[in-house]
Amino acid sequence: MSVTVRVPAKVNVQLAVGAARPDGFHDLANVFLAVGLYDEVTATPSPDGLRITCAGPDAGQVPLDRTNLAARAALLLGARHGRDADVHLHIAKDIPVAGGMAGGSADGAGALLACDALWGTGASREELLDICAELGSDVPFSLVGGTALGTGRGERLTGLEAGGTFHWVFAMASRGLSTPAVFREFDRLAEGREVPAPVASRDLLDALAKGDPDALAATVSNDLQPAALSLFPELADTLAAGRAAGALTALVSGSGPTTAFLARDAEAAEGIAGALRESGTCRTVRTAAGPVPGATVL
Repeated sequence: MSVTVRVPAKVNVQLAVGAARPDGFHDLANVFLAVGLYDEVTATPSPDGLRITCAGPDAGQVPLDRTNLAARAALLLGARHGRDADVHLHIAKDIPVAGGMAGGSADGAGALLACDALWGTGASREELLDICAELGSDVPFSLVGGTALGTGRGERLTGLEAGGTFHWVFAMASRGLSTPAVFREFDRLAEGREVPAPVASRDLLDALAKGDPDALAATVSNDLQPAALSLFPELADTLAAGRAAGALTALVSGSGPTTAFLARDAEAAEGIAGALRESGTCRTVRTAAGPVPGATVL
């Protein structure tokens, strides 16, 4: 018997970042939108104990030991229910690795749901979300999907209304960026100035609720973008190429280095994607629409 769970990527349409807290984290107002790029996690009983395998683009960059969020998810669920995590978790990667689109978080949420189904632990939604929050700030949203506001360090979710489908183009960079490194650079750039408390934009939430891409384009923001550009200046060329191709707006996705471009519709997205491929400013380009559901057993 095996269980396969499909989990989407995310784009942050707003990422407001507060000052560093004493615990090293930052308070956030993080507006998540799940998009139709997916990883799949398959859980199968393993007589040899916990095993992780991975296939797909950039699979060689994915850790296959117990630092992988999928492995940690299985171990945490097993510990809570008094059982060994004797499971083989196979990750079929399609979400960019180290790309700011929560691929690792998606794998953690997918493994958690797959192991719960495989083992019949019957964990409540609240328990699953609690384990997700222990795994990482983005993991709860990977479980829930759709559209949501994440507060605290991003793990406390409030569902949001989305009145339509938004079409996106994602340009993958030639190398990754470390999320902790981007936050450290944010702190460095913020030295000597007061960092305001993060608050979700009312205009942005209204644009989401109306399903209005023009209004959304006028309100998206990412407080980590200057830090990502400081560490990876070439991303500015990719952002410029997407804007020149007709994107309604362009921004770094999360901590980067993937860049995201909002298009008016699916046809416009394909045109922007083609121009980005020809621009020579990125490694690969993908299109996706959202919001889509979170982790789902197939």
